[in-house]
Amino acid sequence: MNSELTTAFQIETGSSTEAFAKKEQSLEDKSRQKPLSAPGLTLKKVNVRYGDTNAIEGACLDIPSGSITALVGPSGCGKSSLLASISRMTDLTPQCQVSGEIFLGKDNILAKGTDLNRLRRRVGMVFQSPNPFPMSIEENIRFPLRDHGMRDESVIRKTIKNVLGDVGLWDEVKDRLGQSALALSGGQQQRLCIARCLALDPEVLLFDEPCSALDPLSSAKVETLIKGLKSRYTVLLVTHNLAQARRIADHVAVCWVQAGCGCIIESGDTRSIFERPVHPITQAFCQGLQG
Repeated sequence: MNSELTTAFQIETGSSTEAFAKKEQSLEDKSRQKPLSAPGLTLKKVNVRYGDTNAIEGACLDIPSGSITALVGPSGCGKSSLLASISRMTDLTPQCQVSGEIFLGKDNILAKGTDLNRLRRRVGMVFQSPNPFPMSIEENIRFPLRDHGMRDESVIRKTIKNVLGDVGLWDEVKDRLGQSALALSGGQQQRLCIARCLALDPEVLLFDEPCSALDPLSSAKVETLIKGLKSRYTVLLVTHNLAQARRIADHVAVCWVQAGCGCIIESGDTRSIFERPVHPITQAFCQGLQG
């Protein structure tokens, strides 16, 4: 595997050769044993800074489990930076500093000594453009499972079938699992990437504009998929598409740039944000008059 692919895999799934040399943790006993309710996320005065530039400052937000929370706002207001801070991908960015507190359940994931390998298994990330690994459809799921210690081939095969079924891909690809994932359509590739996340039983799913590179039909399938996942996961979605946020989100947080820095200006349930916003910028933004 080349270094670029290794880095991408470690970012997405928390894989670490050193960590597994010390501790080979098997997933066999945990396969498909999803808790009834994943823990929620709580952000307290989170700041993300790149050198001398503040990307977002003082972000406070409750992200409940069993629902979808959408981050909306114009480009450059810190939405993706906030998402990256939750998965600690910001640790990989030179001169990036994150402060404040982010609680996943009772755990402050910004605390010193946080096990990043474990965190990135708890938090799955799906990116803007589909990024399947340059290997077969089946290997895209098998590879992270084996890298995380699973050795029982029957459990691996069952997991592959289950997660591909979860994203509506099994019936579409079951007769060509050995073919390259790169031969799939863009929408199928994105659903495969979601399945790859689900294989490791995360508690939180982060989506960074997952439909922006897809056609309307593929976008609709991904939206339906995300809605179907919310009962099992804590879901946070970044989107520029206000109509999408209104369709699938239960809660919405509006990000904006004020005094040259991104911030959350208002948050609440979706209906309140779109129909009874408090902040005048939120009102103008939701009406298409600003942003």
